[in-house]
Amino acid sequence: MTDSRSTYTDEAQRLDKSLQRAGFYPRMVADVVHDALDGREPLSHLVHLETHFDRTEVHRHITVLVLTGDMMVITHVDDQQLDDDGDQVVAQISTESVPVTQIRSVVLSYLYAQPQNYQPSDPVRELTLAIAWSGGQRIDMGPASCGDPQCDADHGYTGTIAQEDIVMRVSEEADGANAVQNAKSFARALRKANTNLSPAQRSEPAGMEQPRARLTNLGGRTARGHHQR
Repeated sequence: MTDSRSTYTDEAQRLDKSLQRAGFYPRMVADVVHDALDGREPLSHLVHLETHFDRTEVHRHITVLVLTGDMMVITHVDDQQLDDDGDQVVAQISTESVPVTQIRSVVLSYLYAQPQNYQPSDPVRELTLAIAWSGGQRIDMGPASCGDPQCDADHGYTGTIAQEDIVMRVSEEADGANAVQNAKSFARALRKANTNLSPAQRSEPAGMEQPRARLTNLGGRTARGHHQR
């Protein structure tokens, strides 16, 4: 007899192996991710581990995206050292389940080295995956400049409008070629799930209106952000 859950089992095993390779509390993260799935079958996943150095401290966090038939489940885990010796450590975990019907855009940004010598077999050096679903926007502002280090004139402010709810940057140098390919595969699966929705499924609830961004008196250019958090 054929196991009707064979596809689920295969992808679930691949997910667990990805978490094991990441090596960031894999058993705990796997338990949280599968609990957040609430029995749904994973279709595709993306695991991204980042490490940051702050003087003598090392901070790590992992983001796990799992696509199911109707949801995108996001799990984010940070660890924090409570004492100087590192004996007391806590993990902060958040999960979010986003209906596929609410996803508004999936943006892939590619970075290639030496494009003048590009060949079809050349790998992508860096890939940024941006996913938006809430319609909200974040504005980061700072003083603008003209590029002249001797200039002390007031050039107003420049700002970044970020519409993404989550942004993940994966590079061949830091994460490996396989990680870049995995990010591309997840983006394709997410786009396929999103674009296959019928017009009725895409309809917004009554009374919902997308917010409009207002950015005035900046005196500079705006650009899309590339960092989460």
